[in-house]
Amino acid sequence: MAEVLDVSSLLPNRFEPKRKNRWVLQIEGVDAFLLKTASRPTVTTEEIEMPFVNSVRYLAAKTRFNTINIVLQDGIAPSGAQQVMEWQRLCMESVSGRAGYADFYKRDIQLKMVDPVGTVVELWDIKGAFIRSVNFGELSYDDHAAMEIQLEIRYDNAVLQY
Repeated sequence: MAEVLDVSSLLPNRFEPKRKNRWVLQIEGVDAFLLKTASRPTVTTEEIEMPFVNSVRYLAAKTRFNTINIVLQDGIAPSGAQQVMEWQRLCMESVSGRAGYADFYKRDIQLKMVDPVGTVVELWDIKGAFIRSVNFGELSYDDHAAMEIQLEIRYDNAVLQY
């Protein structure tokens, strides 16, 4: 005889979803309270097409970690623009034109998702991150909004610890 399952037996007793507004991103040299938005890591795996008789099979090829987009609020003091430029100058100094060593400009970042009481429930270790592009924002006499800085971060690897 077929077993009939009760819906309540399929659901967890206590369920609390992770929330988009409960996170901390730690970047050396950038104050965490300046962060406004960030994206979690994304991964893309290329494919190899293998023709076989009258059909096609697919194999996984190179895996690439995609960029992370971050938006900072730019304060007067501390200046978000100054903190970002200090990091960017380690990659390429705009005054002298000299490039920097990867060991100097690549940083490890931690993304922590927290529960309602502040316990870390998800931890990403993002390795070898550097600024791929930075947009210091547009100015307008018609707009009273706070200044924002948009960063695109390239990184080598991301590990979801838990």
